[in-house]
Amino acid sequence: MANVSVAAEWQLVYNRYYRKPELYQMRWKHIDLSRNKVACAPFGGPIAVIRDDSKIVQLYAESALRKLRIFNSAGILISETVWKNPGGRLIGMSWSEDQTLICVVQDGTVYRYNIHAELIEPNASMGKECFEENVVECVFWGNGVVCVTEANRYFCMADFATMKVCELARPEVEELPHCVAVIEPKYTMTGSVEVLIGTDAGILMLDEDGVQKVDDTLSQKMAVSPNGNFVACFTHDGRLVVNNTNFSSPVIDESCESALPPEQIAWCGMDSVLLYWNDMLVMVAPQAEPVRYFYDEPLVLIPECDGVRILSNSSMEFLQRVPASTEQIFAIGSTSPAALLYDALDHFDRRSAKADENLRLIRASLPKAVEACIDAAGHEFDISRQRTLLRAASYGQAFCSNFQRDRIQEMCKTLRVLNAACDPEIGVPLSIQQYKSLTASVLIGRLINANCHLLALRISEYLGMNQLIVYGVYAFNSIVCGYLQARNIMLTEEVVIMHWACSKITASLAIPDVTLLEILLDKLKLCKGISYAAVAAHADKSGRRKLAAMLVEHEPRSSKQVPLLLSIGEEDTALVKATESGDTDLVYLVIFHIWQKRPALEFFGMIQTRPLACDLFTVYARCYKHEFLKDFFLSTGQLQEVAFLLWKESWELGKNPMASNGSALHGPRIKRIEKAHSLFSETKEHTFESKAAEEHAKLLRIQHELEVSTKQAIFVDSSISDTIRTCIVLGNHRAAMKVKTEFKVSEKRWYWLKVFALATKRDWDALERFSKEKRPPIGYRPFVEACVDADEKGEALKYIPKLADPRERAEAYARIGMAKEAADAASQAKDGELLGRLKLTFAQNAAASSIFDTLRDRLSFQGVS
Repeated sequence: MANVSVAAEWQLVYNRYYRKPELYQMRWKHIDLSRNKVACAPFGGPIAVIRDDSKIVQLYAESALRKLRIFNSAGILISETVWKNPGGRLIGMSWSEDQTLICVVQDGTVYRYNIHAELIEPNASMGKECFEENVVECVFWGNGVVCVTEANRYFCMADFATMKVCELARPEVEELPHCVAVIEPKYTMTGSVEVLIGTDAGILMLDEDGVQKVDDTLSQKMAVSPNGNFVACFTHDGRLVVNNTNFSSPVIDESCESALPPEQIAWCGMDSVLLYWNDMLVMVAPQAEPVRYFYDEPLVLIPECDGVRILSNSSMEFLQRVPASTEQIFAIGSTSPAALLYDALDHFDRRSAKADENLRLIRASLPKAVEACIDAAGHEFDISRQRTLLRAASYGQAFCSNFQRDRIQEMCKTLRVLNAACDPEIGVPLSIQQYKSLTASVLIGRLINANCHLLALRISEYLGMNQLIVYGVYAFNSIVCGYLQARNIMLTEEVVIMHWACSKITASLAIPDVTLLEILLDKLKLCKGISYAAVAAHADKSGRRKLAAMLVEHEPRSSKQVPLLLSIGEEDTALVKATESGDTDLVYLVIFHIWQKRPALEFFGMIQTRPLACDLFTVYARCYKHEFLKDFFLSTGQLQEVAFLLWKESWELGKNPMASNGSALHGPRIKRIEKAHSLFSETKEHTFESKAAEEHAKLLRIQHELEVSTKQAIFVDSSISDTIRTCIVLGNHRAAMKVKTEFKVSEKRWYWLKVFALATKRDWDALERFSKEKRPPIGYRPFVEACVDADEKGEALKYIPKLADPRERAEAYARIGMAKEAADAASQAKDGELLGRLKLTFAQNAAASSIFDTLRDRLSFQGVS
């Protein structure tokens, strides 16, 4: 009897059965679909309802303001908002693949809403042409839309993610089309959108490249099959023609009772087509008589991958082809193994021996019967029937030795998820085929989006989903979404709790920050590694800066914590956290942020007490911001550091090519050094630096005067010794004496400089006169060396005899190649080691070598070493 009652609800269409179970009694009140525009999302998604402004309707106890209301599939209100958008009449609306509500108005503006009726910025436009010519019709598909203007031009937005608009080829017909249908890009050969339009000249196909006529049929309504292979057309003479997209081989050509075009046409899976008139729903399938369903209220058809959901004012139904496994079990008079197994369970419950008899009959086919019962349970919406079918499968499995044991457990898990989602409070009625197409991760993402956090968490835990791919979670908060994308893959639990926390903050405006913080932490602590910074960023965006500051204190990752502290104005705390982390990049981030936001003195005070920040700022400013660094050192009393900077700047000016030949740049250089001298003199610890700066400025001034007078850029930045030597070489002895006097150059240093300068000048007479002025304090050896270096041996002979030390005389004679004189001087010195060195010097001169050997022998005989 149970089988008969189940099958009695089915409709036979040729050799196939169809059923139409009721999913929900709609919970909404005072909703008349005929007075509203309705958009229903596939896969059991939400329903958007707004009063149709193209119709004149009577207002009852309701506001004249139009409201956009969003319900779940059971008619429970999720959210609502007043429609205030400009742009003219609402032409069409539909849900995108990520459950964003797309609304197109008359001037081509595209508004987007999330499931909570919140407007998503920015808005988009279908283009200037749509604005000028007005949109009269729009056709949506999964993630795109085609708009038709009053001028019969066609514009396509192929992806709501990019919002790019392109114009399709313009048909050579003036009148607007009777109907429009779209073949999605994934089903076309070109990979771009193809649009079918029904005109008085037949059916035309448009794309970006051109227009072609594909059929002569005068079509008033069209619908493309879910797989893009077939097109259902309702013709002007009241026939339903189903053809392939090449329009070469009709599959159905059925005359209908009415020549008036149906209000809606939709595919029921891939097996049949539904036509809806005012009070009648007709299902047409190949080789079968049409099946009629009569209604006394308006309908909305919602195509699904395996059937059609039928929405009315009072109920939600699901029309689908009866699955093969269900048909095997419940078909009237069925004797299939699955039906006998189901019957055996009934006999077993009644303690009848007929149960064993049935099992014996199907023993060879028992695994198939068990699989059929499991599969049929998955296709049922009735929980008691699911339970009975699974019990039958379990009963049969007990007698199967080679059946996969976890198959029933997997189906039980799947059904528990589907039943939980199908609960009217959740309102996501999914068939098992839809669930497999949608995937569990996307379902969890949609539950999160609908603020069903507890169920999403329970499902993920129940299914053992350790990770969730981010694309399964749709945008609920731009800050948190950025965090998810940065991590790419994260724990499901983390996603759910983060979204819950953000939603809780948004919805808890009346709860004090401290109380709300405790509530949030109780849940956030459940998940290790969760981003407190992302939740705190949402709190700041929601205007709760104090709560954000308290939340971010719990963020363990400085790289996430510090930028958020800066964004909420907690610069002091950010600097402390950055320096504690030891991450120089973070410290620089805080330094530059405060530098731009705070006055200079306040900035200096903040970094002065933190050595790491102070050192990093100093390193950076030494390279790029000298003036600012000088202000910092002055404010902190580090006068010597300012002096060193000034001195360095003077050297940098000296590298300028213009700083030569009496350039005006020497003035700023000297002023900087004098300022450095002044600052050094104010500190007791830098007496040497103060004196050096003073003398440097004095030397630069003298060198500048010399360059001006000589018109030669050869003095500046040379040393005192080089300056004196250059003056002597140039013959400016007065200037050389001035430098000597100014810088108190010693007599020995003066003699050294003058000797080599005169030798460089090759003024040998002057050098000889200079040697005779008085006894040189440096002796005559420098005179000899200067002459030898200049390769003037004759001049050197003037001074060698004056050398008091015989060793020096011997070496000097050896340097100019006079072996005998060198030997005589060495013998006077009585130094055997010296004789050995001189012998090496004259190694190639055999006569000289014998002289040195003789002298060494003589010294050895005398006992001199």
